[in-house]
Amino acid sequence: MTLFEQILTARGLTTRAARQAFLQPDYMAVKHDPFLLPDMKKAVARLKQARQQGEKIVIYGDYDIDGLSATALLLDAFGKFGFEGVDAFIPNRFVEGYGMTMGAVDKVRDMGADLIVTVDTGSLCYAEIAYAASLGIDTVVTDHHNVAETPPPSVAAVNPKFSGHTYPFRDLCGAGVAFKLVQALQTELDGLPDGYEKWLLDLVALGTVCDIVTLADENRANVYWGLEVLKKQQRPGLKALMAVAGIEPEQVNARHLGFGLGPRMNAAGRLETAQHALDMLVACNGMEALAASEKLEELNTKRRGIQDAIFEEACVQAEELADDRVLVVSSSGWNHGVIGIVASKLVEKYKKPVFIIGERGEEATGSARSFGDFSAADAVRAVDDIIIKGGGHGAAAGVTLATGKIGDFRRRVNEFYDSLQLTNQERYLLPRADVEIDDFSEIDEELVANLAKMEPFGNGNPEPVLKITRASVLSMRRMGADGQHVKLALRDKNSKVLQMLAFNAPEEFFREPGDEVVAWFQPTVNEWQGVRTVEGRLLHIILLD
Repeated sequence: MTLFEQILTARGLTTRAARQAFLQPDYMAVKHDPFLLPDMKKAVARLKQARQQGEKIVIYGDYDIDGLSATALLLDAFGKFGFEGVDAFIPNRFVEGYGMTMGAVDKVRDMGADLIVTVDTGSLCYAEIAYAASLGIDTVVTDHHNVAETPPPSVAAVNPKFSGHTYPFRDLCGAGVAFKLVQALQTELDGLPDGYEKWLLDLVALGTVCDIVTLADENRANVYWGLEVLKKQQRPGLKALMAVAGIEPEQVNARHLGFGLGPRMNAAGRLETAQHALDMLVACNGMEALAASEKLEELNTKRRGIQDAIFEEACVQAEELADDRVLVVSSSGWNHGVIGIVASKLVEKYKKPVFIIGERGEEATGSARSFGDFSAADAVRAVDDIIIKGGGHGAAAGVTLATGKIGDFRRRVNEFYDSLQLTNQERYLLPRADVEIDDFSEIDEELVANLAKMEPFGNGNPEPVLKITRASVLSMRRMGADGQHVKLALRDKNSKVLQMLAFNAPEEFFREPGDEVVAWFQPTVNEWQGVRTVEGRLLHIILLD
């Protein structure tokens, strides 16, 4: 069995049929009936009525990439279906915040709306939807977030998380649910012939990858074919953004979406307004697209600078709180659109759950990141008597509290951590190897090419990891302005050498020549001045006992 076959087997792909279905996703095979989703018939009926009566539709989006992609998708599709005067409203993170608000409903009313179609939000917006109804505005909700037992008072609430339906796949993102609405409308309206909806899959792929939903079933096929659409560069905005980001269209993969396009789009909402990102997505010509993309690049550069400054300040506090099991760091002036990213970097550096809090006068807003058996949301619930509001899930949460309560909050979340009596939590941060190898004999370009066939990678289908059980360090080279990167030459038992590279490497990665090590890595191809070499992206390394 080849190494590639071992990796497929480790992923549970043991038969030829299973491997073919995985490696060549069939769009039609997982194109589930959209009318199996709750309230889809009601949603389609209300939209048909709006089209017949020439009503004003406002798509109520969200400032994250999933919400923006879903908004652009419906703007595109509704135009093809012949809806006229469709507009979009994207809430501002710093004004409206997440979800529908009363003030935002007033703004949508001022836009002349007769019908609101939400994307990526709305399932829990009971009061806001009722308020819109009191103003004579109907709402159709399309969403994928968690729900309560009863749906909101909307004309329709299309969300796979509701119970009582037979739709076979529940982990769609917001853009995925919006895409199902388009598929349903195709059966009732002219303008977008069957099959042509696939040209919208670039936007579905963007939302699916960046919202980190499971890349299985419908999601895998949508992203697989969405990447093919992206390679065709049909959308001026994404074509321009790929150019600005230095992404070769024919090479685009899920990693480029998550780490190339995604951060640039997110920077707009984190610093100013996500409208800049929507402007890029819906740009009709190259000049508009390039101007919008350059604006996003400028904001992303600014975001990185702000992020780095906050991270440095937070690290100073973290060193002073070295004995705390949960890091709670805070300061005035920390941009709350950026602190979530910093929280993730702090988890990576200190290997502890993190709450990072931006103080704004008497009130403070924080973002949490966690891992393993410590739930950030449970920690917030455990201290709900001293906070203003908060919530989330195991890996991430948000909290708002009085600035004067931050010290009490730090003490209480650490007491909650201790009460759980958790042990060996760092193991959850370590890479898990698909296959262990004892030499580098099959680490070649053919393997890298075969691994690429397993794309798209992401949640539910991580990029394969290999573990070399014994190798010796031949050389070590520090790289980067501050020597923060490392390049190791590792030699296997047969004297074959593989270069391993890690950016912003922790100190334990800087091993000395002669060290005997175990290493976890991902094979890659590096091309420099026309020369291609297979290397390893070093994920973890330990000294052999």
